[in-house]
Amino acid sequence: MKLNEIANNPGATKKKTKVGRGSSSGLGKTCGRGVKGAKARTGNAVYGFEGGQMPLHMRMPKRGFNNIFGTDFAEINLGRLQKAVDEKKIDVSAKIDLPALKAAGLVSKSRDGVRLLAKGELSAKLNLEVAGASKSAVEAVEKAGGSVVVTYKKKVTANKKGEPGKRQQRRIDSAKKRAERNG
Repeated sequence: MKLNEIANNPGATKKKTKVGRGSSSGLGKTCGRGVKGAKARTGNAVYGFEGGQMPLHMRMPKRGFNNIFGTDFAEINLGRLQKAVDEKKIDVSAKIDLPALKAAGLVSKSRDGVRLLAKGELSAKLNLEVAGASKSAVEAVEKAGGSVVVTYKKKVTANKKGEPGKRQQRRIDSAKKRAERNG
């Protein structure tokens, strides 16, 4: 077989009908778009628009809410930690915290920190510092000879790098200035 002999199977492709080529083609004049209106014009139609009829997404009831006080942890299992140790992505002798987990590629978005879960087996001795951990995960790490320290930072106090956010930093700076003025 040569490159110039390769072809699609019969019936695999269908030739596109060219529109606006006279009335005898069946798709002349208005080209199958009907007469006037937004759908006859070029460009995309408004997403979800049903011609003035109440759209489906507005006919359906609203449901749930976004909890502004809710916590959203990036979850990591013991099995994934052990795999990272086996692949030498994590230094066992050092403290393993959020920056170390990000560097190892185990966590992409920190959100409110990392929560340790007990799925999988752990044999390596690890010293972990996480925002949350299940009881069984803590027991498994301690059984392997390691330790787990739970240090939770509130949303407002930490940004992606684990440093204070802009608003929090402004509050800290203004508090320092007030303290300097007052003596």
